[in-house]
Amino acid sequence: MTSLGQTLRELRRRSFTGRDEETAVFRDALGAPGVIFVHGVGGVGKSALLDVFADLAAEKGFEPVRVDARHLALGRGALPVLADDALAVLLIDTYELLEPVDDWIREHYLSSLPASCLVVIAGRRGPGPRWRADPAWREVTRVVALGNLSTEDGRAHLTAQGVPPDLHDRLLKISRGHPLTLSMMVDAVRRGAVPRTLDDLPDVVGALLAQLVDEVPSTRHRTALEVCALSAVTTEDLLRALADGDAGELFAWLRTQAFVDESPYGLYPHDVVRDAITADLRWRDPVRYADLYRRKLAFFHDQVRATAGERERLDLVVLTVVLNGARSPYAALASLPPPMRTRADGLRDGDRAPIAAMTAEWQGSEQAELVAHWMRRRPESFRVFRAETGEPRGFGACLDLTAADSGVDPGADAMWEYAERHGPPRSGERVRAWRFFLDRDHGQRPSPSLTLFVAWQMLDVLVGDDMAWSFVGAFADAELWTPAMESLDFWAAADYTVGGTRFPVFAHDWRRTGVVGMADVLHARRIGAPTRPAGQVLAEAVLSRPEFTDAVRSALRALRTPELLRSNPLLRTRMVREDGRADRTPTETLRDLLTEATAALKPELGVVVDRTFLRPVGVQEHVADSLHLSFNTYRRHRDKAVAQLAELLWDRETGSPRG
Repeated sequence: MTSLGQTLRELRRRSFTGRDEETAVFRDALGAPGVIFVHGVGGVGKSALLDVFADLAAEKGFEPVRVDARHLALGRGALPVLADDALAVLLIDTYELLEPVDDWIREHYLSSLPASCLVVIAGRRGPGPRWRADPAWREVTRVVALGNLSTEDGRAHLTAQGVPPDLHDRLLKISRGHPLTLSMMVDAVRRGAVPRTLDDLPDVVGALLAQLVDEVPSTRHRTALEVCALSAVTTEDLLRALADGDAGELFAWLRTQAFVDESPYGLYPHDVVRDAITADLRWRDPVRYADLYRRKLAFFHDQVRATAGERERLDLVVLTVVLNGARSPYAALASLPPPMRTRADGLRDGDRAPIAAMTAEWQGSEQAELVAHWMRRRPESFRVFRAETGEPRGFGACLDLTAADSGVDPGADAMWEYAERHGPPRSGERVRAWRFFLDRDHGQRPSPSLTLFVAWQMLDVLVGDDMAWSFVGAFADAELWTPAMESLDFWAAADYTVGGTRFPVFAHDWRRTGVVGMADVLHARRIGAPTRPAGQVLAEAVLSRPEFTDAVRSALRALRTPELLRSNPLLRTRMVREDGRADRTPTETLRDLLTEATAALKPELGVVVDRTFLRPVGVQEHVADSLHLSFNTYRRHRDKAVAQLAELLWDRETGSPRG
């Protein structure tokens, strides 16, 4: 008579897919002494793999001996004793619970087993340092890191579960091929759900977290976990900025978590754990999620700006581009590889011929002639992506356009004309045009060169305080790049044709939406909140120099009339947006900016502004008397002070106030 356990085991075997490499390792090891150490995050299928190993062992005439540490009381008598002549395979599951007695198991228990016994250990963590330090154990131990299912194996699993093929891609993308998540998604589909993201299934998220994450000791540790989930990599510096308490203690605790891995740049969680923690926080406490997300972006912004040297800054941004790109829903950003041994450098004399040659090969002679033109005219605008040998693997160019550049390059003309129609640059502002990009071997497909080019663009956004416009007109594939660019608040603005190839142009006006505003848009889109369409900001006017000066005068006169100040055009300026904080209203920010600028004036002018507008001592005749000036002299001082105040603020609006 078939038992229920046998029926369940058979059903599990039918749904088991993939793991061919792991089972091959086990087959090869049968009949020889040693240890196979299988490790992976919770829910990745370690127990299911041990079930398969047990069946394979039985088929080959070995006795599978199963031990699950969840069912043991710690102690020397907890593990089975095998007879010397036993032809057995010992399979120990949930080994993380036995780690407190790991030394005893390794040095005494395993050493006492029959010489023919193969041992399989499965746990969330790989073998500890003492396993790796002992040359004898290194010789007989094979380590198997169990990852998520491949796309092919995931499809096979879904097919075996009867899931309609049109849902396969969606479920695999949401689950990332993590077996437990995938199984829970199958159950949700059977209950009638058609999820778009993990956020749509809070019950699944809750169940996943219960399986994947051990009990969190305190709210400080929970914050550290949330920071780790929201960040590409986590360091003590980041925890110090975003989490309360001892950053060193929190960092050390994160390192002990089985689902947290280490990289040269810091700690990062397993993807499915990251997704689950993030989805849970968004659902459970959206205000807290928004606050942490913005603070994380602000920390990264400050970190980049505080780093000296373009190469070091670019290294920081490259890391974020690669790690965040791996989780991006946009195909253009999701396949960016690490730069490996490729680096960005300036243009050298010997680069011109190979750059022209790769351009002619990929994009034709007309584009190659335009590249040569700009290499002569603006060599400093080029970055060359070099292999270790120094030879160019690819290149990119970002041009600072002016009216004098018109009439030669259809791409540059399209970008400049769009800026002229929709908001010409003001004095001191730049129009940045990302005009060229190519990789020698891959064209515009994913490559280390493309990763460096995208990172260079992001770096320019983070440090470029004096930009009016950024245009991206380097990519030929509009279908691929439009969704990604719109997600970054760049809108399709124009297009141009060179050598029969059409290039779309994407635009962003930094005076209308600065870095802080862009971060808000990115955050809103990330959580699925309503956002304005990219490009809608063009309805907002950009103040000219005379309009700006008039608005400064009006703001000074309205400081004591809040309802008038709230309608002042300066509240829409970049300086107010970029200087604002969550604990200040725009009008309070404007007051602070006026006060700071007044303090920067010469004392004899600053006191005039202070007594006339900031802390008025009465009508202007009284102000003149208090300063021991004739009224005409006072008015000259007042007008000069206001003009200089407006000039200081204009420089802040269009220049580089933060250095």
